Parts: sequence; C-alpha cells; structure tokens
Amino acid sequence: MRGSRKIWVGIGAFVIAGAAGAATPAAEARVSTDRVRAGREVEPDRSTAIAGSFLVAQHADHAVQDGEAGEQGGEQGVATLPPDIAFAVRLGLIRGHLMAGDELVRRNDWTSALPHVLHPSEEIYDDLKEQLADFKVAPFEKELDAYAGLVKAKKGGADYTKALAAVMAALDKAEASLKTTHGADWPSFILESAVEMMKVAGDEYDAAIENARIVNPVEYQDAWGFIHIADRMIGSVAAELKKKDDKSFTQVQTMLADLKKAFPTVTPPDSIIKDPATIFSDVARIELAAGSLK
Repeated sequence: MRGSRKIWVGIGAFVIAGAAGAATPAAEARVSTDRVRAGREVEPDRSTAIAGSFLVAQHADHAVQDGEAGEQGGEQGVATLPPDIAFAVRLGLIRGHLMAGDELVRRNDWTSALPHVLHPSEEIYDDLKEQLADFKVAPFEKELDAYAGLVKAKKGGADYTKALAAVMAALDKAEASLKTTHGADWPSFILESAVEMMKVAGDEYDAAIENARIVNPVEYQDAWGFIHIADRMIGSVAAELKKKDDKSFTQVQTMLADLKKAFPTVTPPDSIIKDPATIFSDVARIELAAGSLK
C-alpha cells in the first residue's frame, strides 16, 4: 500500500486500543477517520456477474454533526482519495449498489431495489465521469439509465438481464483500462481499494443504525453490497497476495470473514450482529494486516 494511505494505520491503532479498553464510540472513531481523510491529522510514521473481476466504493459520506451524517465521510469522502483509488472505489460502489439492487429484484422487491439502481446514475456517475478520459474509459451513462429504467418499470425477463449485462460489461472495461496503469502493483492496489470500500461500508452501516436497531434498510443494504464487493475484489488477487505474505493474507481473510457476519443477507437482521464501533475496529484491523501486503 502507498505511503499516503499509511495514515489510516494510526487510526487503526486508535480504534484497536479503544476496543481493548473501554468501548470506542462509533461517532468518535468516525470523526477521527474523517479528519485523517481531510488531511487534518498528523501521520504517525448475488451474482458473480455483479461483482465482476473486483471493483470498489464511494459511500464514505457520514461525518458527525450532532449525531447525524455529514459530508466528510461516506461516498463523498472518496473525493479525498488519490485519483486512481477514487476511480476504483467509485466503480466498486456502483457494483455494490447494483449487487444489492439485483438481489432485491430477485426477491421480487422492486420498490426496495429502485434506490440502489438509481444511485449510481444520479450521484456516483457525476463524479466518475470527470475521470473517464484520464483512464481512457468510454462513457456508460446510457447503460446505467437503461437498466434503472427497467427496474423503475418493474420489467424483468430478458430485457432486464441484457441491460444489467451491459452495465457489467462497461464496468469490466473500465477496470481493464485501470489495470493497465498499475502492472505488478495491481494486487496491492486492489487490496487498498477494497479496504477503502470497507471504510465506506462502515459509514453506511453506522448511518443505518439508531439505538442498536437498523432503522434505515437502504444504508444497511449499501453496506452489505460494498462489503461483498470488497471481499470479491480481494479474492480476485488472492493468489498474488498469498505469495507476498501468506500469514498476513490469511489474517486478512479471517478478519474479513468475521466482518461479513454482520451482513448475513441483503435483508437487515432483526437485531444488529455488530455495533458500528466494532465494524470500524474490524476494518482498522484488516488494514493493519494488509499493510504487510504492499
């Protein structure tokens, strides 16, 4: 991982220390993360088609303001990342949203699916399109809109499958173009991007919870999609990362498997399995272990 991303290791140590002693408040952990992303902290030293080859996130948008979501974390927080990481994360966020939407469609819950398929075209793509030329990626707004239109009309069947496949193909091409800029650094780049996806998922999960209950299913479903896409991203470069440091990679896999337990299905559980502070701590631990795989 790059030196500029080592800043989060300091946050990881902070979160882990808090978890080992008194419980670390989710809000405090999130504020610290947002300050680091804004550069205000001193550095201490359902478907495989949906997941594609990897891809990442853009939901870091929940800084603390009187207990409510703000503008420094979550998806908007992706803007503070290096351009190539931000691009990868935005592609992954789109995949995560569509993964959640498609899973809900498969359950015939078109109403719940709609916000997830609209978000990529209405918000994420506006930021992403500014980077398309930099990475020699063809525009794919029409594909996103066509797919969203079918979900809005609750139209499944062959048209739905074709439209979704068109979006996935566009994302695959974007990923392939990005990959050409990294070469041998690709596995580490993907791992770093996946960790950023997990941070965004943590913010979304936190925004979904109130009084230890999930009160915002959409935010929970976003986090569910982002975590599963991050997992598949890491899986896509598992062989290479394992060769670098088998012990550290096994730690990452083990901790990620434990993190995923908080997101068993796209449908929110009746009661939370992990609180937000634990999620932030889990992600910090994963990032610490991933530091040996740069």
